Amino acid sequence: MATETESSRRAQRSATGGGTSTTTTPRPTGTTPEGPSRGTGTGSRLRGHLIGTYGLLTLAVLLFLVFSLALPDTFPTLDNASSILSNQSIPAMLALGAMIPIVTGKFDLSVGYGLGFAHVLAMQLIVNNGWPWPAACLVVIAGGGLIGVFNGLLVEFAKIDSFIATLGTGSVLYAFTGWITDGARIVPGPQGLPPAFTDLYDSKFLGLPVPAFYVLGLAVVLWLLLERLPLGRYLYVIGSNARAADLVGIPTRRYGIYAFAGSGIVVGCAGVLLAAQQQIGNPSVGMDYLLPAFVGALLGSTAIKPGRANAAGTVVAVAVLAIGLAGIQQLGAEFWAMSLFNGGTLLLAVGLAGYSARRRLRAGATATRRSPASPTPAPASASASDGDSEPRPPSATADQV
Repeated sequence: MATETESSRRAQRSATGGGTSTTTTPRPTGTTPEGPSRGTGTGSRLRGHLIGTYGLLTLAVLLFLVFSLALPDTFPTLDNASSILSNQSIPAMLALGAMIPIVTGKFDLSVGYGLGFAHVLAMQLIVNNGWPWPAACLVVIAGGGLIGVFNGLLVEFAKIDSFIATLGTGSVLYAFTGWITDGARIVPGPQGLPPAFTDLYDSKFLGLPVPAFYVLGLAVVLWLLLERLPLGRYLYVIGSNARAADLVGIPTRRYGIYAFAGSGIVVGCAGVLLAAQQQIGNPSVGMDYLLPAFVGALLGSTAIKPGRANAAGTVVAVAVLAIGLAGIQQLGAEFWAMSLFNGGTLLLAVGLAGYSARRRLRAGATATRRSPASPTPAPASASASDGDSEPRPPSATADQV
């Protein structure tokens, strides 16, 4: 008996190359390496992926159909579509701007105050200071970028929480807005604003409002930056695990400042567009856009790329909000229904965003557990003979990138 045991041990050592013996776990009869229910698990994962990716887009289509059936004379018309696209262009731009810091795991609560400050500054420069409108617009956009850089410095170098830092910056901007306007509106004279400036908002292209094309262009630019360029991959790695980003050599502070600067530039552009729309300087108008912007940005992280903020999902989320608000208004809802809709949708967006992120992490952990075990490292002599004995630096995982 002892001889047979010793023989089996020698055979096992021989099969594994004479090194340390390995132990194999017996597999139940009739199962595959992937498990007994691979087909069912794959199908459920596919359905979950489709629902998570296109569920919000499907909801937008369903809302449009429901309101079209309830309001057949007013809702499914070209005029109504143009009105929705025009009215929601500024909230959509602001949502895209708020989305950029969210990619890195930070929040910019100054976007609403920044919008009010930007549009008041544009009106002040054009109406009261007599600046040419192109120069005024460039100064406002550049100022938005500088405000974003300041927010980034507070968060990344002063180590102030992004909520507190941007809320404080927003309060300062609101004070500057009141100082510029002295608490009153900036109203153009009898000659009005330059027609070329107001055409930034009022003109149409291919029968649709031009602001809708601004939003589309901005979404495409952000999609390219975040999904197709190293800049976006670095921002996503930082948002996923800032410590891991430091370990692989990504300058997290610099890219965090980039994210806030991008948000500020977008807010400056939205402020210029708001000035062209309002055609007066209203010091208290910016805060009305803060809640819809964050609803769109957070709800957008549950669509197209579930579990992370993305430009396409943000546009879809804004479309859902725009269709819902337009339908509620046309049904004759009370004035408080809009606030109820925005607040309820924000709570739903935060809950769904958290669920999507946890689901994505669980899926990644499950995939890691099901992946085959790493092969036993080859001896040093074999590595040297292959000419690949140099150590390799750590790299981010595919899920993080």
